[in-house]
Amino acid sequence: MTATERIDSGIPMPLVASVRPVDHENRLVEVTWADGNRRGRKDVVDLSPLIDTHQFYRPLRNDPALFDTIHLVDNGEAVGWGDDSIDMSADSIERLAAEAMRPEDFRAFLARNNLTQEQAATILGRSRRRIASYANEGGIPRIVALACRGYEAGVVARQAFSQISFGATAGFASPSAEWDAEQHVSVKYSRPRR
Repeated sequence: MTATERIDSGIPMPLVASVRPVDHENRLVEVTWADGNRRGRKDVVDLSPLIDTHQFYRPLRNDPALFDTIHLVDNGEAVGWGDDSIDMSADSIERLAAEAMRPEDFRAFLARNNLTQEQAATILGRSRRRIASYANEGGIPRIVALACRGYEAGVVARQAFSQISFGATAGFASPSAEWDAEQHVSVKYSRPRR
């Protein structure tokens, strides 16, 4: 095997078909996917988590003209800026795109969790007006999208705990005289000592 030989892992490699700047101030770009998990989709992706945290991207932070030079490199395996001395892999962009949330995704989150916009505003720490904007217009910040995923993960965890804790007593809502105490299972959890 040579240093440049490719090995097929069976996982489709993300490839970008096209990219264009949308908003340099908020580090948003529009990406159309040629291959990978998001193949055929068009996403507006917030690149700020990478641009704002890595020194490598520092030139992009305060130079709107440079940010707007974004273009494809390596046949869509990456994007580059300027003379290609700054680049970002399609894999990194795909991870950021997976964390993003579109208005239809946000509406589905509300529906799945039976939340009104008022309830969502309270849970997410946003105004009712902002929640309505997310549901209709988009522009959902990454932190809100991650908070929605965290909320759902908590709901799933609570449901799983309920099934474990109370699953053994299912059907015993009103115990009869024939109820056998040995059939009742109680599960206790304790934290490991450190």
